Amino acid sequence: MAAVASNSSAQLTQTPARRTGVRDMPWLNAKFVAGSIVILLTLLFGLLGPLFWNTDLAYTASSPLNLPPAWVEGGSPDHPLGTESNGRDMLAQLIVGIPASLKVGVVAASIGMAVGILLGSTAGYVGGWPDHIIRTITDSVITIPSLMVLIAIAAYVSMPDTTAMALILALFAWPGPTRLIRSQVLTLRERGYVRMALLSNVPTLEIMLVEMVPNMLPWLAASLTGGISGAILGETGLEALGLGPTRVPSLGMIINYALNSTALVRGMVWWWLPPIIALVVIFTGFFLMTIGLDEIANPRLRGYSNVK
Repeated sequence: MAAVASNSSAQLTQTPARRTGVRDMPWLNAKFVAGSIVILLTLLFGLLGPLFWNTDLAYTASSPLNLPPAWVEGGSPDHPLGTESNGRDMLAQLIVGIPASLKVGVVAASIGMAVGILLGSTAGYVGGWPDHIIRTITDSVITIPSLMVLIAIAAYVSMPDTTAMALILALFAWPGPTRLIRSQVLTLRERGYVRMALLSNVPTLEIMLVEMVPNMLPWLAASLTGGISGAILGETGLEALGLGPTRVPSLGMIINYALNSTALVRGMVWWWLPPIIALVVIFTGFFLMTIGLDEIANPRLRGYSNVK
């Protein structure tokens, strides 16, 4: 009996040590790591692709028309993914289009996050009439059908490049982060270190940006990845309707040209399917990153509450 008791006590003393080791490395979340790898590989495909392939083939009349992929009869190894009706190489379009779409998503979501940090921190920490005004405006903007407004704006605003598209999408990228950050600041402002900084006469702006924001990094990162996905989706929708910058090849514009040229009816699968697959991969990567960051920020989602 003594041996059994000693073994049980040894197991009780060893188990918490293993759990502590896992808790000390929350960033090694499997979903977050998997999503990061997917996005990294996608980004490397766009950044390193020009080193191995001529991206000038992504523009009109640079290649033969309507060539199928190289593994299909009639295809050419000079154009492994085929070409389309405007004489553009599909592989070159993907190499140029993936970074362009990612750029729009990152720029729009980053601007929205910056505005959200400023407005959300002010509303949550200062309170009073600034909180009431910011909360009212944020709730009002969220109820607006953003896609319809973006279509109306894009129809009348000239967009020579993807930066202009990103700025338009940023108009509706800030309400979500603002609400998230406001709710987190309402909780953090009651913490001891914030009260200590307040008693030490630390400026309000420094308390919000230096003391609070670093403690919200997992939530901010999760909101940013979700915002990037939303911005890419909005960009793709606008470009598929023909409202994007036509001079810059992007995933949405490839789909737009395929729709306008009835590629689906003509059986040109190699024209419309590759950009869709690329978008699915990108959305899956950011989705996994967002879920992983949620689990990192909230220990209860990691399953520790079920461990006794």
